[in-house]
Parts: sequence; C-alpha cells; structure tokens
Amino acid sequence: MPLRLPEKVRIVEVSPRDGLQNEKAIVSTGDKIKLIDALSETGLTHLEVSSFVNPRWIPPLADAQEVFQGIRRKPGIVYSALIPNLKGYERAVEAGIDEAVIFMSSSETHNRKNINKSIESTLPVLREVAEEAIADGKTVRAYISTVFGCPYEGPVAPQRVLEIVRELLDMGVREISLGDTVGLANPQQVTRFLELLAADFDLGAFALHFHDTRGTALANVLAGLLAGITTFDSSLGGLGGCPYAPGATGNVATEDLVYMLEEMGVSTGVDLNRLVETSRFMQGVLGRELPSRYLKSRLSACEV
Repeated sequence: MPLRLPEKVRIVEVSPRDGLQNEKAIVSTGDKIKLIDALSETGLTHLEVSSFVNPRWIPPLADAQEVFQGIRRKPGIVYSALIPNLKGYERAVEAGIDEAVIFMSSSETHNRKNINKSIESTLPVLREVAEEAIADGKTVRAYISTVFGCPYEGPVAPQRVLEIVRELLDMGVREISLGDTVGLANPQQVTRFLELLAADFDLGAFALHFHDTRGTALANVLAGLLAGITTFDSSLGGLGGCPYAPGATGNVATEDLVYMLEEMGVSTGVDLNRLVETSRFMQGVLGRELPSRYLKSRLSACEV
C-alpha cells in the first residue's frame, strides 16, 4: 500500500546558525556570507542566518550584524535570526531580519543552562520580543528544545510541551519548531506525540527539528510526514550541535532530506546539485568531511 504523503514540503535551512554555532574553529564573516549567498541559489526559501544572543555566550556567531549586512538577499527568501530578548531584537532590527526566532526548552534544566532562566521567567521575555516584532510587521517563529527528551532530565512529559505550545501560540507565534535536541526520538514516539498535538492544535503551525545523533532523524522525518507535518528544519552537510546539550551532534543533513523526499515524489523545490557544491565549499572552509551520507556518496571517487 503506497504511503499517504504530501505533494510538497518546506525546508528551513539552519546551517548558518545552528550548524556553525558549535564549531570549534570560528568561520570568517566572509565565508559565512559566501555560504548564505550560495544557499540562496539552491531553491531554499527560508534561511536562518545567525543569532543575536550575547556574543559572549556564542562567540562563533558574534558577527551576526556584519553577516546580515553583507549577504545578497534574494526575493522570496525569508532571512531569519535567533533572538533571546528585546536587546537582541533591537540589534536584529538594525541588521534587517525578516523574521524573529525566539527559543526556549521544555525541560527546566536545559532551559536554565541554555538561557540562564527558568521556564516561568523565560515566557514573559519571549512575549515582549514577539509583541514588538509583530507590531513592527514581522513574523515570529519559535523553537521548543528537548521535546522528545532532555540530556539532563531524561523523558519530557508531553503535557508540559503542550502547555508551552499554548503559551507561544497565544503570543502570536506563526510557527513552532519542535526540537529533538540530542537525537533521542524514535518514530513511534514522534507519531504518538503528534497525535496528541493534533487533538488540540492545527499541525500546519508546526515544524520538526531532528538531530541525527543516533541515526534516527530521517526515520523520524517520515513519521512526521505521515502524521501531517510539512515543514522540516535541516542543516547543510549535517552540520550542527548544541553547546548546552552534551552529546548532541548535527542536524539531519539537508542533502539527505532532499534526496529522500524527492525520491519519494515529495517536492522540496531544492536543487540537490547546488547543495552538494555548497557543501563541498564548506568542507574546504572547515577542513573536514561533513557527515551527510548523500554528500559522501556524491563526492566518493568510487561512485559510478
């Protein structure tokens, strides 16, 4: 029996932010601009460019303003950035963001380590950013991390996540990306959680953000597709990781995601050949092989 799949999906490319924030070597501003300009030519329609978190917390992204000022913007693409508070939002507006991305965790311990606040204290700060952005005519996206498990606390109660979802939607958030921050999720867990979510909310307001730490990211994407999700976050070459989540490896690779979806007849609008060339460039910048399986097969000398 054929799978019931959507005709198309939207991919949110997070490599310039989530992909580079955990790199030991600082990527130059010029190379970040080249990366984003190249991604703008692949057919991707949403690029998460950088973060306006205090540079002391994430030094690899300290040049967010310079990067935004240097990129060649292409019509039809949303250029977004991570924003922690009103001060960060002010910097982001000066840089010219299209969309504000706010973030928090569903587990108390990870939220304190990632944001240095309790969940209760975080929500009013995010509301301020959301209200300001909406008043300025900008859309707001939100991340909820550790939805499928926390590296410090273990399993996270689904009802706790749903409470946070309700709070964020009440702020006027356009879309919520549900994060498997350390790659703990499995397809059955994803399916069950999305069934709970769909009982109270429209799944069109949600995206999934899987890390591939345990090799289950694509399987989890398929579970999300079958449940009705049509927006997925991914990262060029499988770059990524979280500085405040021990053991977290890269996001699901954009090349692997695009290949799987297109082979199943699900349109992404993304040019796989251009992605590969961009990944080849980043391998040279970083001086190492990227984890994407599709990329390795394409660049392998023994491929026929």
